[in-house]
Amino acid sequence: MKTINLFRVIMITACMGLFFACKKDNSAAGSSTDNQNALQTQADDQAQVSVEDEAVTNDANTALYSQTSLAGNSSSSLEAGTTTSNDVAQTNGLTGPITGLICDATVEVNTTSDPKTVTITYNGTNCWGNRTREGVVVISMPASEHWGDKGATVTINIQNLKITRLRDKKSIVLNGTKTITNVSGGLLVNLASLQTITHTIAGDLSITFDTGKQRVWSVAKQRVFTYDNGIVITTTGTHTDSLGNTNVAEWGTNRFGTVFESLISQPKVIRQDCDFRLVSGQNTILRSDNITSVITYGLDANGEPTSCPGSGTYYFKAVVTLANGTTYTVIYPY
Repeated sequence: MKTINLFRVIMITACMGLFFACKKDNSAAGSSTDNQNALQTQADDQAQVSVEDEAVTNDANTALYSQTSLAGNSSSSLEAGTTTSNDVAQTNGLTGPITGLICDATVEVNTTSDPKTVTITYNGTNCWGNRTREGVVVISMPASEHWGDKGATVTINIQNLKITRLRDKKSIVLNGTKTITNVSGGLLVNLASLQTITHTIAGDLSITFDTGKQRVWSVAKQRVFTYDNGIVITTTGTHTDSLGNTNVAEWGTNRFGTVFESLISQPKVIRQDCDFRLVSGQNTILRSDNITSVITYGLDANGEPTSCPGSGTYYFKAVVTLANGTTYTVIYPY
């Protein structure tokens, strides 16, 4: 249950930063070319793509951790074959924090080739209750490396991954390539003794929307895992744009052609001892139409910093600045 909570919190965190910023600042702009339906679609696109990209990253971590010859983890023993990751976890008795996340796919491992590969084939089942996925993700790494090695890098190739949301049948198709680097080395199962593990993520996604329009989005992030009464995950952006803005985590254009970039202006922190909740951090959303949104997390209903509520409610505060300098503030639960 903790693993599922962590997965969902990561997805919700990525969703809200992009969803809220784009919906609110577009609505406030009052552009004659934007109507309410277009604004909703734009926000929804960014939320859906961000969530599903994070899901692929988590699936890759799960698959890598579950294979001895890939991870270098002696507690795992499955070397090849086709199985669901839940079966892997049950067969090997794995207790790591990232096992058991791929409930709608089979995993095929090839450890005799160079590079070694793991092929995740999504089978269209509805195990999460909210969407189906069909398509293929191929993870590859040099035969001489293990995922637990310092500096190990894997390549993730996304091939026609179609995600269909069940409540409205809206679908997107993802293609693209990104890399994950285990900068520090080590596996999360050993985090308590290692104290820190650092991963970086970089790449490009080609997105085909349900209208047939295609866009390319880029991502560049760093995730630092530490141990303090449980797992602590600190995420920052790693890209610097042409204007000198640092800590950029995502950038691209929406289906309507508006350019945006999302900065992590204060590190975003998730803590296991707060039930894997996002407890602090800040996003700054910059758009080409000079609308800016600053979103601060880990607050109470009055917009003030709060302590760990566990089962309670956190709020975020968004301060939106329009092109003419007008600002307004919204506080909303997450």
